[in-house]
Amino acid sequence: MPEISFYVLATTSEQERSLYACRLIEKAYRNGHICYVLTDTDEQAQALDDLLWTFRAGSFVPHQRYDGSLPGLERVILISPLDPPEVWRKTLVNLSSRMPADYERAERILEIVYDNEEVRGAGRHRYRQYRQAGIEITTHTI
Repeated sequence: MPEISFYVLATTSEQERSLYACRLIEKAYRNGHICYVLTDTDEQAQALDDLLWTFRAGSFVPHQRYDGSLPGLERVILISPLDPPEVWRKTLVNLSSRMPADYERAERILEIVYDNEEVRGAGRHRYRQYRQAGIEITTHTI
């Protein structure tokens, strides 16, 4: 079963959530983790793709949008609303409103929620689903 962490942000801003996601993604990359970022839409994936280039001066996180074709490099962060390919299931950053497909095959899932009624409600639903599956969850209030 995966290690699951919920990061509960005290903000009403989607932009702040995305910036926090960038910091977690950068940390995962620097620690050698292959990471996949699950989004709800292509637009959300594109916005995060753009932000990863500019969120912090001097930062470099190799990443690209995933369209179903495997990238040439293994150590690249993939971003997409599509289900992740096998190799990228190890660390999932879930910015979507749904449970990741085959979530039990992941090593780690990072759920980032913020003070938005829809996002928070979907996060609570996923939290209950993980608990019902018998998974212990760590919660970080930021």
